Amino acid sequence: MTLKVLAEELSSKGIPVFLSDVKGDLSNFASPGENTAPVQKQLAKIGEEEWNFEHYPVEFFDLYGEEGTKIRATISEMGPLHLARLLGLNDIQTGILQIVFRFADDKNLLMLDLKDLRAVIHLVSEYSSQLSKTYGNISKQSINAILRSLISLEDQGGNFFFGEPDFKIEDFLRTDSNGYGIINILSSKKLLLNPKLYTTFLFWLLSELYETLPEAGDVEKPKLVFFFDEAHLLFTKDAEILREKMELIVRLIRSKGVGIFFITQNPSDIPDSISSQLGNRIQHGLRAYSPKELKTIKKISETFRNDGSLNVEETITNLSVGEAVLSHLTEDGTPSFAKKAVIYPPKSAMGSLDPQLLQSYVQKSPLYEKYAADIDSFSAFEALEQKESAKEDSPSEKEAPHGLGSILEGIFSEQKRGRRSKSMGLERVIGSALSSFGRELGREMARGVFGNKKR
Repeated sequence: MTLKVLAEELSSKGIPVFLSDVKGDLSNFASPGENTAPVQKQLAKIGEEEWNFEHYPVEFFDLYGEEGTKIRATISEMGPLHLARLLGLNDIQTGILQIVFRFADDKNLLMLDLKDLRAVIHLVSEYSSQLSKTYGNISKQSINAILRSLISLEDQGGNFFFGEPDFKIEDFLRTDSNGYGIINILSSKKLLLNPKLYTTFLFWLLSELYETLPEAGDVEKPKLVFFFDEAHLLFTKDAEILREKMELIVRLIRSKGVGIFFITQNPSDIPDSISSQLGNRIQHGLRAYSPKELKTIKKISETFRNDGSLNVEETITNLSVGEAVLSHLTEDGTPSFAKKAVIYPPKSAMGSLDPQLLQSYVQKSPLYEKYAADIDSFSAFEALEQKESAKEDSPSEKEAPHGLGSILEGIFSEQKRGRRSKSMGLERVIGSALSSFGRELGREMARGVFGNKKR
């Protein structure tokens, strides 16, 4: 309930929201609420007699395209170092993946989706001995390890995420005709069953958000606010890379005008390195039935600033539904003293949106038309497949020994012809070919500076 109330208030002030719907019960922002008995009870606590129910502008997203508009990114956008960390590669395997990306750039082979990446990896593996003279040692064992890691990502739905059209982060920053911020809802019920894909998506999202948005300084209101529900899922042992990214982003993202809320049943689920950066706290009731739970509540109560007017530890254990202990940053940047509060009921409907109505919202969205259809551009896979077909059709090439030079000779010109046939310009070939490695190098230089500061 509190998440909905916060999102509604932000939207009404023209601030876009992004949230992950992990239980399927947040989609009903699109429908006005009803004056039910629980709502009346909550209003009585607050002292309100009337309540204006309303609906809010929403956009639905789903990486699988089942309950919302698809979100995609290209392999080149992710870059070799990001991808290597997500795949859990060691230093040697990471180095070879960097060689794969550099080789693709050198040969103007666009890598947009997983089949492009796999095709270039196979080519590098086939001619590893020749390529090693230019790029360094390329072991077949490491190549096989990379391919096995790719299979794991593919099995969890990586093919749905990597490809075109690639999603533009600015499409999360929209308002409607009435000036309300759009509430962007990512369907995550199925996504959470595939943690590697969920981690990959969030890693890309946070990176793009930070790298795309300009510095904003001290803004009057945020450009965007994120809500991460079931936040404990972000900080598991298997998601260590995401935790590192979260720590960095939470420290730096405020300068971009972006706010982040983590929602979890137990605040101890949030690492200290992250919770120490969060200025606003809303703590609902916790029950203690064991010494360990009592110790946890005591620890939580000590994180609130207290002027002695409230026994925070006792209050937390006695809070009822719709009540909370809260603390927020004051105008001078210091946390306020802990206070007990009653949460307003949401103005939109509780529960899940009817599936047919949800689909109608999805298909009427301008973003659905923009991103719904997959685009399979002429890229590395097609270029190599075309060259292989030409080689098989030529008896002289079949009989003659052929090295790396003959296999790749003419790929660039064939790419240009293929792109013209698909109404795609040469500028994109050159731009995309240069972008993946160069952009990744720039990213890692920036991260190196931040990393040194952190250490």
